[in-house]
Amino acid sequence: MEIQQLTKEIRNSYLERMKVRSPEKLATSWYQEDLLYEGKGKSLFVIVPTPGCSWALGDGGGCTMCSYISDCTLEPIDKNTIINLFKNELKKHLDEIKVDGKEMPIAIKIFASGSFLNPQEVPVETRNKILKIVSEVDQIKEVIVESRPEYVKKEVLEEIFSIIKNKLFEVSIGLESQDDFIREEKINKGFTKEDFEKAVNIIKEIDHEDNEYTAKCKAYIFVKPILTSEKEAIEEAKNTAKYAEDVGVDRISFCPATIHKGTLIERLWRKGSYKPPWIWSVVAIINDARKNISIPTFMDTSGFGSRRGPYNCKKCNKDLKHAIIKATLQQKPIEDYECQCKKEWVSEIKSSNLNKSKTKTKHLPLI
Repeated sequence: MEIQQLTKEIRNSYLERMKVRSPEKLATSWYQEDLLYEGKGKSLFVIVPTPGCSWALGDGGGCTMCSYISDCTLEPIDKNTIINLFKNELKKHLDEIKVDGKEMPIAIKIFASGSFLNPQEVPVETRNKILKIVSEVDQIKEVIVESRPEYVKKEVLEEIFSIIKNKLFEVSIGLESQDDFIREEKINKGFTKEDFEKAVNIIKEIDHEDNEYTAKCKAYIFVKPILTSEKEAIEEAKNTAKYAEDVGVDRISFCPATIHKGTLIERLWRKGSYKPPWIWSVVAIINDARKNISIPTFMDTSGFGSRRGPYNCKKCNKDLKHAIIKATLQQKPIEDYECQCKKEWVSEIKSSNLNKSKTKTKHLPLI
């Protein structure tokens, strides 16, 4: 496919220039207020270093917007190194977790800059040791990881639950779009809705079996892929949220586009052929979800107000970012907010499809 060839070309060019960092430089963590399944609490976010996402480093070339490989070593890492780095990051926050755990639920989100369930990225022995460490912290009630759908297997989940026992386990999957054409040709995700639904059903099957296991699934939805108008981006995010809920996903996280280095989306942005979504579009998506989606929906505010991220104007960027964070924690709509720049956004939405061809797309002009 053209999209894979171009994405791989850009990826390889970036890898030649990229300065590889050591595992010690890549490992990091932070601890913050969050909304958990049990309600308001706190989450510990831990980045564990890995060789890199197999999809990005393989013939597929990776996703058009993702720069996860810049946070990887690109070479094998000794399993003890990964485990010790994880222990160190957990230790930084352990005292605070033990205190907070008396009054609120605590979650840990383990990010591997790829698929935590892929043994090529996180070896089984390493994965299980990390989970064993987590299982020994009674205050942690929820364990969240990310994975592509092809690595979600019943036997893997059963092995995980044999370690973490009665802790909730959530697998976050980057669905991005309910439209196969958008997901495959504009995002280059490399899997179909059928693949996604299969993974969700495996998770639901584990959760519904007559045992103490609590398995959950979260879907990431990408807001504004390449070659998509502002209006189309809003509608696709809404449609994807409805699809994800209907399929049986437990939570949704919207991820508005930010421009990352070494990606196709960055190349188009530099050529003036792409810009991240308006924050007004994000507000529209959130408020629609509050009305029409019954499961919890979250909004990633990374990059908001920056040159490479979702943007309105200097007057309202910060206010709306804070309003979105507050609305996410409370699961409420964004309160009415007015700014002069909203007129420009409305105008762009109204004119989005004026020059749109009604002929079915057969070729994407990417080069």
